[in-house]
Amino acid sequence: MYVQKPLLSAISLKQMFDLTCSNAPLCISKTRKIGMAMASGEQKAPPQTQRLQIYPNTNSGVSPFWRAKYEREAKRYWDVFYKRHKDRFFKDRHYLDKEWGEYFSGGGRKVILEVGCGAGNTIFPVIASYPDAFVFACDFSPRAIGLVKTHEDFKESHVSAFVSDLTADDLCKDILPSSVDIVTMIFMLSAVSPQKMPLVLQNVRKVIKPNGYVLFRDYATGDLAQERFSSKDQKISDNFYVRGDGTRAYYFSNEFLTNLFKENGFDVHKLHVYCKQVENRSRELIMNRRWVQAVFCISDSSNSSSSKEAEANHLDSDNVDKEIKQNNLNGGLNDSAVDLSEGVAVDMFGVLPSSEYEIIEINLRGWNFKISLLSKEYQHTCKSTGLMLWESARLMASVLAENPDIVAGKRVLELGCGSGGICSMIAARYADLVVATDGDGFALDLLAQNVASNIEPSLLTKLTTKRLEWGNKDHIESIKEVVSNRGFDVIVGTDVTYIPEAILPLFATAKELIAPSGSNGDDNVPALILCHIFRRVDEPTLLSAAGHFGFRLVDKWPTETSTNLSQSIIGNWFVDNGLKDDLPSTALNILLFCKE
Repeated sequence: MYVQKPLLSAISLKQMFDLTCSNAPLCISKTRKIGMAMASGEQKAPPQTQRLQIYPNTNSGVSPFWRAKYEREAKRYWDVFYKRHKDRFFKDRHYLDKEWGEYFSGGGRKVILEVGCGAGNTIFPVIASYPDAFVFACDFSPRAIGLVKTHEDFKESHVSAFVSDLTADDLCKDILPSSVDIVTMIFMLSAVSPQKMPLVLQNVRKVIKPNGYVLFRDYATGDLAQERFSSKDQKISDNFYVRGDGTRAYYFSNEFLTNLFKENGFDVHKLHVYCKQVENRSRELIMNRRWVQAVFCISDSSNSSSSKEAEANHLDSDNVDKEIKQNNLNGGLNDSAVDLSEGVAVDMFGVLPSSEYEIIEINLRGWNFKISLLSKEYQHTCKSTGLMLWESARLMASVLAENPDIVAGKRVLELGCGSGGICSMIAARYADLVVATDGDGFALDLLAQNVASNIEPSLLTKLTTKRLEWGNKDHIESIKEVVSNRGFDVIVGTDVTYIPEAILPLFATAKELIAPSGSNGDDNVPALILCHIFRRVDEPTLLSAAGHFGFRLVDKWPTETSTNLSQSIIGNWFVDNGLKDDLPSTALNILLFCKE
């Protein structure tokens, strides 16, 4: 799994030890999965606390690798989009006649080019209002064109739909030069890289008549979705962002849009910025949506004076502000005219919609789960690793299912369990008490749903979900209260060791929450079990950090040498049950620690 948010340059373990051992508590912050963490200890803090952050405060945006991938595979991302949503995502644009009727009517039969036609949400309302019109419709998504051609109102006598990438393909291969009266660009240009937008306009200019018009509507800077993108690492370049599904969106300023069209042979005929408040009553949210609506014409001497007048009227910032204010006071356009194609609810409401989740069935050693997780197509831009199910969790859950004595009758804590929680759910059947924790609020919400839908009601009283950011003293104290400060007999963590700067807070937290040896009055020794694939933290570094907090390695699997499994504690977990033949990954490791 590629973690897009870049880390600060790694620091040495010795430097982290020095920070931890100094009077300054170690504060490590990570968005969602780890949260803020500090080394344990009741040490007096100096006036200025040293802070070490796993992620930088400023968002560094999309990495060069992913920028290139989004550009290279733009067609595929939109094809997947239309495969998933078909024609159900965008509203039919019935407002076109009201907004631009003067351009569609009069002067005989109109020839229209719909650029980026999608599933036909512009085409078919236009034909319904103007049955004499002929529409050329192009999109670079073959699946979108397929949806247009299978639409119940599609007729070849009225519509010619074809696949075309306007940044690379010549429109004149499908349309005669200077033959189009109207070009519609409705939330299309924003999906194109700003560097390639001129290619689209130059292509369009070849086929539009000298007296033709481009009708334009798209996102404006300051839109709510852009504000939400700005707080994440989904920025590709200025005003250009990637959504969770890999499609992209640019937010236009008046200046950029006007210069873009002027530099490619167009003048501004009309330009307005609209701001409308959209209410989501179910979530009690008021969302400020902004879009720009414009009309452009080909530059020539006959309309240069009118274009200059239009620019003077619409590019003056005071006039724009007054216009936006008036739109707000008057309620702006009617509701049917609000067609911002930003359907991803995480951008609009700050939550992931159900369409971004998928339910996977997991069959483990007689246990059957139906777990709701983030869909694979959205994982590449998601910051939270807790919304996915990792291979280590599958292995550890299988181990617990085959060896219930590991947790039987004990108090069990799972660190960084994410939204799946399959280890905790299996442990709940045999343990006295299980506390499943994570630092990500989204993951915990989804975890609660998965727990409620997968285990019998009698076990719900034994399984508690709690938020725990490693090193957060308030969180640690809250969890201690669950077990009346007795600590936990078994602490489990699956794939929680992949970030170097989080290793010390991990062991510091485990030290605070593990039960003291002999607290149960029996021979059972409290244990910390970590299952993972070694990534950015190698085993020597991990063992050194563990020893710093008083944890001693008791056993590990697999071992470097071939030995009798029965002579190993962990090895016994794999005897006569076929677990070794059913590993989700051969790179998995298990480490067993106890307190010195």
